[in-house]
Order: sequence, then C-alpha cells, then structure tokens
Amino acid sequence: MEKLQVSLGERSYPILIGPGLLGDSDLLVDSIPAAQVLVVSNETVAPLYLSKLEQALASKQKRVLILPDGEEEKSLSTLSKIVDELVAAGFHRDACLVALGGGVIGDLTGFAAACYQRGIDYVQVPTTLLAQVDSSVGGKTAVNHPKAKNMIGAFHQPLCVLADTDTLATLPEREFSAGLAEVIKHGLILEDAFFCWLEDHIADVLTQKPDALTYLIRRSCEIKAAIVAEDELEKGRRALLNLGHTFGHALESLSGYGKWLHGEAVAIGIAMAARTSMELGMIKSVDCDRIQSLIIQAGLPVTASGIEPDALIELMHIDKKARAQGLKMVLLEGVGKGILHNAPDESILRNAIQAQLTG
Repeated sequence: MEKLQVSLGERSYPILIGPGLLGDSDLLVDSIPAAQVLVVSNETVAPLYLSKLEQALASKQKRVLILPDGEEEKSLSTLSKIVDELVAAGFHRDACLVALGGGVIGDLTGFAAACYQRGIDYVQVPTTLLAQVDSSVGGKTAVNHPKAKNMIGAFHQPLCVLADTDTLATLPEREFSAGLAEVIKHGLILEDAFFCWLEDHIADVLTQKPDALTYLIRRSCEIKAAIVAEDELEKGRRALLNLGHTFGHALESLSGYGKWLHGEAVAIGIAMAARTSMELGMIKSVDCDRIQSLIIQAGLPVTASGIEPDALIELMHIDKKARAQGLKMVLLEGVGKGILHNAPDESILRNAIQAQLTG
C-alpha cells in the first residue's frame, strides 16, 4: 500500500493507494471512526463492491443509499435525496458519509457532507481511475447547474481517500481512458518528465500493468496534493488544474450532460487549449501535435461534432473560473508549463475551437 499526505494543517488527510483495501476491515474501521455511517453508491458500483465494504464496516450503524448512475444525477434533486436519508436515519453531526463510486458519487456525497448540519465528515472510496487520480483529492464538491457544470458546491476536505486499485479491473475501457485525461493534464501543467513517462509507458498503462498503474496513480496524486496544499481554495496556482476544463465543461453543458464522459470532454478541452496556445505563439505546432497524439493513444477524443463555436464560447464565459475582469484560462507555454492567462480575443478562441470540430 502506498500512503501520501495532503498537508492542510488540521484538515490534513492521507491518500491510501493499493490492492485489496476494500477488504481490509481494520483499515476501514480506523479510517472511519464515526459510529453512524451512510454509504452512498450507484447502481453500477454497488453490485460489485458494496457487500465487501459492508462486511468491513460490520461494527458500524450503517445505512446505504444507492443512486442511479450517470452525470445527469449530479443535481440538487439528487443531493436532496442524500440529505433526506440522513434526516430520516436521525444521523448526528458526528456521523460520516462514505462515497463509494466515481467522480459523480464523490462530488455529490462530499457536497452533502458539507451541507448537512453545516458540515460532517466523509470518506472517499473512489472506484474509477478519474476519481482515484483527481476528483477524490482536494475537497472540491459540487452539483451541476443546467447551464454550468459544478456551479453549486463547496470546498470540503475528506477524512481520507482509500483508492483500491483492484476496482479498476471491472472498469469499462471507455471509463478507464476517461481517467487518463486528468493524468495527461497533470503532466502538461507541471511536470514534463511525467508527460514523457506517459508517452513511453502508455501501452503498459492501457493493459493495466500493476507497476505502471500504481506509479501513475501515485504520481498524479502527489502532483495534485502538492498544489492543493499550496492553494486549497483556488486563489492562485490551483487553477492550473483546470487545464482543458473551461472548454470541456462548456462542451458537457452544451451537449447535454451524459453525451461525453467528463474525461472525454476534458481531453477535447485540452486539445482546444493546446491549439489556443499555439495560435498565440506560446507553443510550437510540434508540441500541439505531440499532445494530441498522446490523447489519441490513450483512447480519448480530440474532436467534437455538432458544436457551434460561438455557443461554446458563450457558455465558457458562464464558467465558475470567470471573474469580473473577464475569463481566465489555463494555457501552455510548453509541455510541463501551464500558466493562468487572460482569455484571448474571441476570434482566436473561435479558430482554436473550429480546428477541433468535425462535421
């Protein structure tokens, strides 16, 4: 088992990575000290892993809430179901929520924990690659608004993150690839050596070679944990983690939540951000080609169809990263060199978006 620490003073917590964590009763009981526990999962994950988690938490007063699967469930109405369950069970302020699932379950459960009685504990048990390398770490919790992804939420750090790598064996190929978008992002914004490692080991990653998979998850978490420790509330450097997300979130909203997996939309967004950086003369065309090549090798899209560039730009300006002074974007000065940049002229954005559209 690998153990990392997110260093946030009294809100610090461990990230545990390795096989068989869901079957480790001592580890789970130690990680979840509360007597009252509500496990939140979905109809896809629960049949696979809920019984193992329940057995490990046999000593707890447990309730389980199983939600439908899908990005469209990341809403205020679904959030209300979690709160209703907590109220109906008479759970106290020292209760704990456990998020068993991917990014949607993690975000929903974390936000419910942030809201219930003005904040209770929760634990992340991510079962997708995207959640293990990114969304379970850092305390961002949210639900979507119909016009803007993650618009309603709070920063609320978990007690711990338990990433059981065995759960990735049951992940559909498309879901696994979606998680790689966030991994590629980590290399692009901060560490060219990690990006080069991905280029050299993408075949081992896709076949889930244990050593490659463990290193990929650990290094992604190390990069994100370091940035979160420096800028927990995204006042500055943490914004670099949004590379591709301004484009990607707008694409998800415009296409209707559920057409694209989050990681797929981010992958297209990274391609658009790289193209924008090239249009501005910040990176060379060879860098742009190299970035797109790795995204494609990872089994991810770099193009979209049926999108109006102006409609996408309009939604980008509603993005939560926009400020009174205008939209800020994460662009690239090179591989491993992400920067926060004022949005360029809309004609440049339009050209970059158009270059990634088909049909």
